[in-house]
Amino acid sequence: MTDPLITGQRSNALGQPVGLPLSDPSSRAFPPRAEMVGRYCSVVPLTMDHADDLYAAFRQDTEDRIWTYLPNGPYHDPGTFRAWVEQAIVMDDPLMHAIVVDGRALGHASYLRIAPASACIEVGFINLSPALQRTRSATEFQFLMMARAFDDLGYRRYEWKCDALNAPSRKAAERLGFTYEGTFRQATHYKGRNRDTAWFSIIDSEWPDLKARFTRWLSPENFDEHGMQRQSLSVL
Repeated sequence: MTDPLITGQRSNALGQPVGLPLSDPSSRAFPPRAEMVGRYCSVVPLTMDHADDLYAAFRQDTEDRIWTYLPNGPYHDPGTFRAWVEQAIVMDDPLMHAIVVDGRALGHASYLRIAPASACIEVGFINLSPALQRTRSATEFQFLMMARAFDDLGYRRYEWKCDALNAPSRKAAERLGFTYEGTFRQATHYKGRNRDTAWFSIIDSEWPDLKARFTRWLSPENFDEHGMQRQSLSVL
């Protein structure tokens, strides 16, 4: 039986099935520390200038729900949070970014497990404040990060991994067009508990169609005078 996730194969001289040849086997570039600008938000390299805005935005979640499935946090004083930002901004992998809307940082996300040689990159460390959740910016920042990986850098594979029990994250991955590939049992542990990790991906051959769908969804014409979407991204 052929695995439905295998994207292509041929036979070698021995009659064995092997993968299709690469059109470009060269190593890709590492993501630059450069701004990504959209219609509704910007995704910029994280700096200490974002710390106070992020802390204030995250504290709007008084129940600390946004921290449950992250390895760090929650933070209940600005000094401790700033100390984390100081460590995060000097790292190259994960490469942390702030999501900025109307001049204020309202969330963060990163590229991580960056593998230029195999042209594979992951998006993660996503934390969206209540003010950012369920907004156009919450979708657009994802689109901007995908576009940099596929269009600007030529990566072949874009990954999303999350705690298998994190239903909102799994639902978000599916809405954004990722394909579920399976669950790695007891893949890691954090905050004193086990984590089974659900894996999702988008590959480069899928990107042109997904890009067109994102572009249509993000168009101002897709929203009415009250800001409500006319067509959902899932439908598109």
